[in-house]
Amino acid sequence: MRHSGRSHARQHDQPCPTRRGDGELTAFGLFALAALAEIAGCFAVWAVLRLGRSAWWLLPGLACLLLFAWLLARVDAPFAGRAFAAYGGVYIAASLGWMWAVERAAPDRYDLLGLALCLAGAGIILLAPRGS
Repeated sequence: MRHSGRSHARQHDQPCPTRRGDGELTAFGLFALAALAEIAGCFAVWAVLRLGRSAWWLLPGLACLLLFAWLLARVDAPFAGRAFAAYGGVYIAASLGWMWAVERAAPDRYDLLGLALCLAGAGIILLAPRGS
């Protein structure tokens, strides 16, 4: 079956879970929460494999990774790939924040330059005006 080019996303007349108002999260809020969940889940695996922590760390790690996937799927975007690509910049920012806050290693100027480039790219992907 050929793809018709039409999105399989939710119809525009249905409520959007990421628009502002009524306590709903924006795309950025969902991206930030998803990044925290993904990094925590991945760090649990890192801690088991690289730091010798107990395999029990994998249980909350798995829960965090499931939460990450659920949060990212809540972002209002017509295509999953576009949401995932835009999320990448937020993930990089959160990763460097994790490195600084949890691992006590400050990002260097190349980390920050790379972050700026990634956030610019994510902003273009997420906020670009596109015809309908």
